[in-house]
Amino acid sequence: MDFFKYIHAVGTGVKGNRDLAQDEAKDMMEQVLKQSVYGEQIAAFLLGWRLKPETTEEFRGVVEACDMFVKKTAVPNSIELGYPFDGKANNPFLFPLVAKALEKSELNLVVVGDDLAPAKAGITLKETATNIELNKNIYYFDRADFFKEMHDLTPLRMRLGLRTGLNTIEKLTHVASSEYAITGVFHKPFVKKYIEAFSNRYKRLALIQGNEGTPELFSKGRLWISEGDSVEEFIIDPEYYGVNYTKSWERITLEESLEQLNNPSQEFLKLARLNAAVYLFVAQKAATIDEAFEKLNG
Repeated sequence: MDFFKYIHAVGTGVKGNRDLAQDEAKDMMEQVLKQSVYGEQIAAFLLGWRLKPETTEEFRGVVEACDMFVKKTAVPNSIELGYPFDGKANNPFLFPLVAKALEKSELNLVVVGDDLAPAKAGITLKETATNIELNKNIYYFDRADFFKEMHDLTPLRMRLGLRTGLNTIEKLTHVASSEYAITGVFHKPFVKKYIEAFSNRYKRLALIQGNEGTPELFSKGRLWISEGDSVEEFIIDPEYYGVNYTKSWERITLEESLEQLNNPSQEFLKLARLNAAVYLFVAQKAATIDEAFEKLNG
């Protein structure tokens, strides 16, 4: 279809804008991923789409299009951790320590990295994963290898410099055909959007109010688990589990981040075990988070 039709749908103002049908969103995203239209047109659409804003039906179409390009490698007994690609600015990634806590659990962690995307300008997961020794139960996938079309959009997105709908849908790629997944959310309205767009791809999908939009819990927050037609909400307070880690509110360097991972404090290790317990619960390897945390500290 003519791509201008899609720009017109999102870029003519409140009275003229309209939502795309799922098949239109799929076609739009296929053209974007192939970059068969001008970069200026892609940027114009992404900006207008964000301001409109995006709908669940549109997200479903975009996810369908992405599935056409993703090269999958199955990882059994795995949970996919959906991280944003704009990095972490104030705190280190926790997943390397979570993996160590899960060594005896037979649960594999799937993580995806790539070059920096807008708009936080933090330390990327790729920088962390490629500068530290990873446990065998971490399966790191570089997006440039399995989803080059999305990777190739990075320079255009960085020139635009703003968050777009791609920031939302790109966190869960299903690259490893995992039965379970967890990703971070900032705002509760996005819980419904994620569930409607992604829950049919997983046996259980979890959303958590994680640190800096990641699936890593650093302070008291909510966890939502979607299974079938049901959604259950939990409140997790690290203090309840005796975890008193104080997160940073100031920017850290990659070197400082790696130092905390290579020489973690006891509180940081306890925080990792709590997150590991959450993942075990999501992946149905423990009946409760309490049970999982007890096992990991036994």
